[in-house]
Amino acid sequence: MKNFVIKTLANAVALGIAIWLVQNITLTGNNTAHKALTLILVALVFGVVNWVVKPIAKLLSFPVLILTLGLFSLVVNALMLLLTSWLAGKLSLDFHVEGFWAALLGGLIISIVSLALHMVLPDED
Repeated sequence: MKNFVIKTLANAVALGIAIWLVQNITLTGNNTAHKALTLILVALVFGVVNWVVKPIAKLLSFPVLILTLGLFSLVVNALMLLLTSWLAGKLSLDFHVEGFWAALLGGLIISIVSLALHMVLPDED
């Protein structure tokens, strides 16, 4: 349970940094508490998308991943971020990603920040 909470908070931090750095990734809300709660809920949605959909997408795109020496994983990450944005809209969460290029840059930022945070934070199962 502790590992789940740590990974969700790490995803929330990574998403927050992407929102801060990329203009077309937005999180709207009335006040800071509402934004923080929305960010944590979006991090949960993002975690579920990465847990359920991403392995299937990587399996189906395996030949392209091999051909591009893994660079296609950036496209897969962007698509996961776009799917998270779409699901957040369906769940009435105020998180939006406008366009593929913003999702690509946001996915890259989230990957780098998540990697750094997972290296620093403990990984207990």
